[in-house]
Amino acid sequence: MQPIYLKADENLPLMIIPESDAHMDGHPVLTYSYCIFKDHSTDGNHYSLDKDQLLSPERKKDPNYLGTITFEQPGKLFNYTADGEHSLGSDEIHHIIEEITHYRENPGLWTL
Repeated sequence: MQPIYLKADENLPLMIIPESDAHMDGHPVLTYSYCIFKDHSTDGNHYSLDKDQLLSPERKKDPNYLGTITFEQPGKLFNYTADGEHSLGSDEIHHIIEEITHYRENPGLWTL
């Protein structure tokens, strides 16, 4: 899966990166953890990124890193870890969980 781009609000465009990109028998496997970054692209063209670098432990030093959401039990239990320089508010986290859930429930939206 490629990054998911969305807005938590008008002033906070985000890039959500699934922590794994595993495939079994040609079918994508849903990941349970998603890293959240501010998307600082102002012109709609998303910058070229090294996904592996953004998912490394060094991501915590990235000023655009906002933490990780883990789906412990999809639809029931979620965990937000704010381990970067900045964090998200509860309304923003709720919105992001809804958006990720929408992608998880609609595999046709996935860009492989």
